[in-house]
Amino acid sequence: MKTEILKLLQSSTESVSGQEICNRFSVSRTAVWKVINQLKEEGYCIEAVQNKGYRIISAPDILTEAEIASRLKTDWAGSTLSCKEETDSTNTDCKKLAEQGALHGLLCTADTQIAGRGRRGRTWESPKGTSISMTLLLRPEIKPDQAPQLTLVMALAIARAVSRLCSETCSIKWPNDILLNNKKICGILTEMSAEMDYVHYVVIGCGINVNQDFVPMELEQIATSIKMETGTRNQRSELIAEILQDFEQLYQQFLSSGDLSSFVEEYDNYLVNRGRVVRVLDPKGEFEGEALGISPNGELFVKTAAGETVKVYAGEVSVRGIYGYV
Repeated sequence: MKTEILKLLQSSTESVSGQEICNRFSVSRTAVWKVINQLKEEGYCIEAVQNKGYRIISAPDILTEAEIASRLKTDWAGSTLSCKEETDSTNTDCKKLAEQGALHGLLCTADTQIAGRGRRGRTWESPKGTSISMTLLLRPEIKPDQAPQLTLVMALAIARAVSRLCSETCSIKWPNDILLNNKKICGILTEMSAEMDYVHYVVIGCGINVNQDFVPMELEQIATSIKMETGTRNQRSELIAEILQDFEQLYQQFLSSGDLSSFVEEYDNYLVNRGRVVRVLDPKGEFEGEALGISPNGELFVKTAAGETVKVYAGEVSVRGIYGYV
């Protein structure tokens, strides 16, 4: 009931009468009063006017189940929520719940992560109250070799949502970083449990720098936050809801086509590497070339100095700009 009342209040621009809330959810005025007080204790500023009702003046930037659920406009993404104040890793939490039978669409979040991991085992800092640490559980009927493409699906969803909410065009550094003004605001880590020809589940973890006022000195040249670049604080729950809404749409397109073909062009428009000389850090031998865009299967096309166009696979190599991060 708490989530439903909160969703009603947040969706209304005018006061909602206590009687209307009672009638809609078949509860007593005392029950409504208790929920309103709970919300106030959590930091919601709620105006209560006699003969008019309740209206939310402002909402706290918190990641509770009620707050996130009240923002969602999705069919299945986030249909089940597991929200913690602190955790080692939302990917680890999500995998544990997946092993216990959690359903497709489970979203795990944490206000802070103390052992977050990025690609290739790197750490990911998640300061309390300022960032998004979330992991989405999928149980897709796809082949294991298709799972890495889901990283690119999520990257495009995040780039869309951040660009729309912040009126600032993001870019994607293939395959799993989201940038603002050529600095990283987000990393994505996709993991799966699979057999030779069957996927048990996939978890897609996202760490997004939202409202930080600074980043560690050693990262100042390559990392930033949305607030640092735009000067504006953003409601993290709203951004989560927007990302999941975009992801649902793109995921359905991915399942329908069996690859990324329906949005390769859109992805390439966000691709910061496109048209730039990059260094491919392949264990078999580094080489340089011009990044051209992605294939329908998510590989990066790179044209070498010899004029040969090769496909670079995300799971095997890293790509760096010739003069630095991008």
